[in-house]
Amino acid sequence: MIANSSTLFRYISRNFMYYVLVIAVLLAGVTFIINTIEIMRRAAANPDVQLGLILQMAALSLPEYLQKILPFGVLFGAIYTCWKLNKTHELVVIRASGISAWQFLFPMIVAAMLFGVFATAVLNPVSAIFAVKYEQLQNTYLRVQSSLVAVLRTGIWLRQPTAGGYALVHSSTFDPVEWKLSDVIVLFFDKDDNFVRRIDSPLAYLKDGYWEIRQALVNDRNGTSRRAVEKLKTELTARKIEESFAAPETISFWRIPEYVRIMEDAGFPATRLSIQFQSLLAQPFFFIAMVLLAATFSLRPPRIGGTGVLIALGVAVGFFVFFMESMLNAFGISQKIPAYLAAWTPAVVSLLLGTTALLHLEDG
Repeated sequence: MIANSSTLFRYISRNFMYYVLVIAVLLAGVTFIINTIEIMRRAAANPDVQLGLILQMAALSLPEYLQKILPFGVLFGAIYTCWKLNKTHELVVIRASGISAWQFLFPMIVAAMLFGVFATAVLNPVSAIFAVKYEQLQNTYLRVQSSLVAVLRTGIWLRQPTAGGYALVHSSTFDPVEWKLSDVIVLFFDKDDNFVRRIDSPLAYLKDGYWEIRQALVNDRNGTSRRAVEKLKTELTARKIEESFAAPETISFWRIPEYVRIMEDAGFPATRLSIQFQSLLAQPFFFIAMVLLAATFSLRPPRIGGTGVLIALGVAVGFFVFFMESMLNAFGISQKIPAYLAAWTPAVVSLLLGTTALLHLEDG
């Protein structure tokens, strides 16, 4: 019996993993084609962007899309696996041998958890590396500036244009209530990257259309210095600065806690990163929930009929869960609900729904 159980475990898990990978590859291929067309459209005005570069950019963005595709692969793979077991009457034989629904779903649950752990611990860090390279190419060839702000251990760096070039603003800490920078250094450069002057100040405030730099010590490149209250024109606003941090997709799962700590020490909110981290932690359980939901709608015996309608309903429920996840993430980013609640609710609710439905299906 143990040998038979082991054989059944390997058979079901192997089929399930194969179908998940096939569906994920097909979805990734479609996404790659669509993304390639979109990049070609955006790069149409730039003759320096050749087809090879477009394909490279599409390939670099693919791991990020694969992370979003994989849950659908798990859902559709589980639905197809259960449907095929039903169609070939293998499920009838399995149930007749005294194996419960939970027992033959166990291999798929384990495989789904492994997919989730892989997506969180391996695919996400790889995707983050590729996303950074993609953004660099995008900034170079498509003229998209994705980040105005960098938060490092040494403090905050902001880059903004000036009349004759650009300015780099550095601050050790930030007060989000008064929009105040402390221990400020402003470095001015011309369009050829030549140093123009430097301003040192203990305080700077973001006002409407300018930085008010108080008790400023201005040092020109010819060596002269003076003290004054400087006003540096800027197009930056509080909202633009908050939106200009590095995208969560460009930060590896393993580096998120450190980055959150650095941002919070600097005074900036790290809600988006906290949600990203909690969502990645919840991902294996979310994948398990997809298996349970898929089984709920695809284990109906063929002789009863209506299997196709139930499978379509299962797909619709899956899409609703993904919609709910996006909606809760939006609520979390806007700080209307806590980050952990926004990240864990889809997985927990889906697990409860799938478990309840299967208990009803199995035990009546």
